[in-house]
Amino acid sequence: MIMHALMRELREEATSKIVLLVADGLGGLPLEPGGKTELESARTANLDACVREGVCGLSIPVFPGITPGSGPGHLALFGYDPLHYRIGRGVLEALGINFPVGPKDVAVRGNFCTVDDTGLITDRRAGRPTTERCVEMCRQLQQIQVPGVEVFVEPVREHRFVVVFRGDDLGDAVNDTDPQQTGHKPLEAKGADKISERTARIVNQFVAEAGRVLKGNSPTNMVTLRGYARYPKIETMQEVYGLRAAALAVYPMYKGLARLVGMDVVDAGSSLDEQIASLRRVWNDFDFFFLHYKYTDSTGEDGNFQAKVESIERLDAAVPNIRALNPDVLIVTGDHSTPSKLRSHSWHPVPVLLWSKTCRPDPVTEFGESYCLRGGLGQFQAMYLLPLAMANAGRLGKFGA
Repeated sequence: MIMHALMRELREEATSKIVLLVADGLGGLPLEPGGKTELESARTANLDACVREGVCGLSIPVFPGITPGSGPGHLALFGYDPLHYRIGRGVLEALGINFPVGPKDVAVRGNFCTVDDTGLITDRRAGRPTTERCVEMCRQLQQIQVPGVEVFVEPVREHRFVVVFRGDDLGDAVNDTDPQQTGHKPLEAKGADKISERTARIVNQFVAEAGRVLKGNSPTNMVTLRGYARYPKIETMQEVYGLRAAALAVYPMYKGLARLVGMDVVDAGSSLDEQIASLRRVWNDFDFFFLHYKYTDSTGEDGNFQAKVESIERLDAAVPNIRALNPDVLIVTGDHSTPSKLRSHSWHPVPVLLWSKTCRPDPVTEFGESYCLRGGLGQFQAMYLLPLAMANAGRLGKFGA
């Protein structure tokens, strides 16, 4: 990748600190024409203060018009081209819970879901059960055996779990069994090549057995699987950017993404306040800090406009505690947009705020989609945000004579 070669050439040692605060699914839409988005509706005095001293714009996670998953969206923010590094969600979930993925493994992200008596999905997330319920249901799935492979089932959080199939000649080119909407049965798994066809047959046996084992356990009475993946080869942020990077995330998948690019995953507790306390504790040990905030995404997926507004306001309240650490660069953005109007990820560009001691401020005074459209960063691909952060942190030398 040309950009990574350039970063290796130009990177310089420095003592500066970069904080990347990712509000998952930050971007939104107005509910009515001419209205405000969730971000524009929120009271964000602290983020607005950063905007007045910084520069803002809109990032495109993958490519114009493409709706990204969380994996591609975050990889771009970490400075990796998501079209080049195509990584299935299963590996990210497995790494997130520190499951040792091996060379004979195919890892898959699982969701508990609810089906009616005819097998139609009525709730894709099984009412977002407690993690304790997830653990209990995974214990039941762990009794499933499929001839010819080892099967590992591990709980993640709420409705999410991981399945790892271990055996010879397993491919990961298999379609998701989640139809992405209610009123449909889980899809049959099919492989795109010979070894993936073998994986698909194994998957269909597992799902059929899961339905039998979970029957009568409504709302967690069925499963869907998505994001089949083998372990990829990827260079670390230390190797490419020369950064000692730390991740402070609550949800396992984002810990997995961080591990994949070589970040140290710090024990960050279970709330934003605990994440910031952990940030303070390890401040002298790293150069780059990734903080992940989930609730702007989950409220958007739930279609709850007001709850997303309130989650943004809670994030804003935490900003002074981050700035009190005196970072040289602070970036606030999202990995993608999740408008509550759509109840899903979308293709819309994502608001970006970059504050630094050396940035060129623009005239924008508020943090929001329509304001960022007029910002000094313009619209750009998200994978170029980290080089911008490096430059603002005094970590990139001059190119050419």
